[in-house]
Amino acid sequence: MTSILITGIGELTTNDDELGRLASAAIVLDGDRVAWVGSAASAPDADERVDVAGRAVLPGWVDSHTHLVFAGDRTAEFEARMAGAAYQAGGIAVTVGATRAATDTELADGLRRHLAEAAAQGTTCVETKTGYGLTVEDEVRAARIAAEQADEVTFLGAHLVPPGTDAREYLDLVCGPMLVAVAPHVRWADVFCETGAFDEEQSRRVLRAAADQGLGLRVHGNQLGRGPGVRLAVEEGAASVDHCTHLADSDIAALAGSTTVATLLPACDLSTRQPLPPGRELLDAGATVALASNCNPGSSYTSSMAFCVATAVLQMGLSVEEAVRAATWGGARALRRETGDGAVGVLRPGARADVHVLDAPSVTHLAYRPGVPLTHAVWRKGMRVR
Repeated sequence: MTSILITGIGELTTNDDELGRLASAAIVLDGDRVAWVGSAASAPDADERVDVAGRAVLPGWVDSHTHLVFAGDRTAEFEARMAGAAYQAGGIAVTVGATRAATDTELADGLRRHLAEAAAQGTTCVETKTGYGLTVEDEVRAARIAAEQADEVTFLGAHLVPPGTDAREYLDLVCGPMLVAVAPHVRWADVFCETGAFDEEQSRRVLRAAADQGLGLRVHGNQLGRGPGVRLAVEEGAASVDHCTHLADSDIAALAGSTTVATLLPACDLSTRQPLPPGRELLDAGATVALASNCNPGSSYTSSMAFCVATAVLQMGLSVEEAVRAATWGGARALRRETGDGAVGVLRPGARADVHVLDAPSVTHLAYRPGVPLTHAVWRKGMRVR
């Protein structure tokens, strides 16, 4: 791979505490790493030169919560919600049936298509989950397919108890043979701690079994109402608790006093007609916040991180800088990938060469011009993908 000098940057968001936000900047990519960051006037030579003519540059989006290994369609469910029907976690079973019936090729092609769609919009690091198989064979299949394409893979056998299945027997399966079979293909385990899915006791059992297998922990929590999800995630040392739509003051305080990231999924809340999560309150309390798309066929069928950023600014009270940081560095922190060699969500020497160029002079345009496609160019691991 050749080295690339990206110069003429009007505004460079680095997410690095020392570098900060730079004007009249340049960045050098060497292979799959960032080699140099600084003033365009003092930039070193490189094999290739790209002048972005005053455009804004930021790290690629880090989408730390998606469900992209699936088949089927849930348009009818969405239409029913828009007509007034309440969102129910049980709708997941529709996708489970379609996913089980799909071939490996169909699932892999669908994942590839959605990842390409996200990359074209500036997303360069993606976490995705299993959870639409819910048998040992189908969960292993989903994990294997996901691991071939996605940056991070999470085991979500505890997504829902399959219809017609005894809950106790299914939990034994998730915490035993299914977990053991899936573990070689994944880095994380997740549980849907929610009414209609898994209660606190069941969720804690899943998390502890996963930890015993050496997996990192994540939690779906507090989506449909106040509950134990946030507290459970903090107590068990989960890297993130995702949704956080309905929080008590004690939940906000717990997150602020922990290393657990509050991953907010505003596109999902809009699609399910839930209130938006209290992002402003979380940040003011000192919690670490991430933004993610929750791209899935039922409750949030969008891969647009820019939409999530605009929503966070226009409707949740975040500044543009806070929202952009949450959708890049915050997502990286939720995946524990924000530090060290090959870090994502940041642009500094040694970080992964994931670069997003906007067709705008500032990241402010992401909220100033909501809904307008602003991605001009994207490099992922030093390779131009748009």
